[in-house]
Amino acid sequence: MIKLKKHLLIVTSWTVIGLILTVYDYLTISSLSSAGFSEGYDLKSSLLLNGSVGFAAGVLGGGVLVYYVNERYRDGPYWKSIALVIVSFILVSSSLVVIVSLVWALQKSNSVGFTESFTAFLGDSIHLKNAMAWLIVLVLTQLTLQVNDKFGQNNWINFLLGKYHRAKEETRIFLFVDLNSSTRIAERLGNETYHRFLKEYFTDITGPIVDHSGEIYQYVGDEVIISWMLSQKGRNDDCLKCYFAMSGVFTGLADKYLLKYGFVPEFKAGVHFGKVIVGEIGVIKRELTLSGDVLNTTSRILGMCNEHQVRILASDELLAILPNDGFYQKIPLGDMELRGKAEKVGISTLKLSGIF
Repeated sequence: MIKLKKHLLIVTSWTVIGLILTVYDYLTISSLSSAGFSEGYDLKSSLLLNGSVGFAAGVLGGGVLVYYVNERYRDGPYWKSIALVIVSFILVSSSLVVIVSLVWALQKSNSVGFTESFTAFLGDSIHLKNAMAWLIVLVLTQLTLQVNDKFGQNNWINFLLGKYHRAKEETRIFLFVDLNSSTRIAERLGNETYHRFLKEYFTDITGPIVDHSGEIYQYVGDEVIISWMLSQKGRNDDCLKCYFAMSGVFTGLADKYLLKYGFVPEFKAGVHFGKVIVGEIGVIKRELTLSGDVLNTTSRILGMCNEHQVRILASDELLAILPNDGFYQKIPLGDMELRGKAEKVGISTLKLSGIF
């Protein structure tokens, strides 16, 4: 759903940009310093043509950016994806100009020589002007997608709009995911290989997080903290579906990890919800921070997984407000004392129905 929203936003933006460029050209040509319009120029036709070009480019080019470039090169250096986009654009746009020039020359070949007509149209500076404008749009779009990934889903927009410039209270669901036996793995692999493993591990769990609308709040060593806004109208069970989807990822990638590292990574998870204060801190390196008792409670719930020898623990308070269509089984473990908490917290473990 998030990828589709990105794609639709690109299509809409590029269509609007196509219209804006047309109006810009019209105002430039109609100025006193211009030689005027060429014969047969029509503003409405130009708006329709350039709007259609922007729409088609958004559908095709935007789709390539969202579904291929930013998936295939997500964990690579930013310059590689930008370089790929620039080179691909130059090749595609050059090919299109040549094809259009050939069609134009064939249509005019009766009145003007084919070679002369082809050369004249191919050398028209309008092609370079359009290519430069759309190349800038394309690079800025790719940079925007990368910045969005850097800050987290939609967080950069929140920074631009100043949504959390003044701290505000929100109710969020938190999923803490912690790699099992991380110390032993680090000692076995060594620092450099362990870092490469962690990067690959976090890359592989990113897909399920994005697919289930999760926001990555922080990476803390070998742990990742994911959050969801509590919706009054939605189902709110994406947190559990995300966990099971992440588990499924490593089932499918078991052979890859066994071959490269000699083991398949496993993790434990804790899930809870509550109110947090969300706000920006810092000046030089500004960050969005979340603070509240729910973070400590979720961390404590996560810490009890080893004690109960389970892979996931969720608070009964959270499970009470989540729908259950039968895709998971709830196994209550009772009320537990959590370190630093005065009151006991009811917790349960979960298993995927029909699998365990």
